[in-house]
Amino acid sequence: MERLPYIDEHSRVINADRAQTWAALLRTTCKNPDDLNTLPRGFELDEADPPSLLAMKGQHWFSRYALTFRLDEADPAHTRLTAISHAAFPGIHGRIYRALVIDSRMHRLVVRDMLRRIAVMAVHPA
Repeated sequence: MERLPYIDEHSRVINADRAQTWAALLRTTCKNPDDLNTLPRGFELDEADPPSLLAMKGQHWFSRYALTFRLDEADPAHTRLTAISHAAFPGIHGRIYRALVIDSRMHRLVVRDMLRRIAVMAVHPA
């Protein structure tokens, strides 16, 4: 997939080490945490480097997109989890879709909520 334009990135420091945070990331994003190919509908695995990087990509009629999670050790007991978004929105329909998803700040709310859920799952595994 070509290099897509940068959209944004959001980070959160999680009170768990990278292994715990990685496990929580997979439980939150994959239907089967043991299979990285069970990402949510619309996404496919682009790259994985456990427990440091999970990159996914996808496309549909109105956009091509990529979402990358980077896990960096803040200290031995804390992980900085960063979600980095890239996307292209070609044509008039893409511009309208971008306005609905990105410009409305809906994307920002969804990503921040996802980081919050991963943080809770890392600290309190189910």
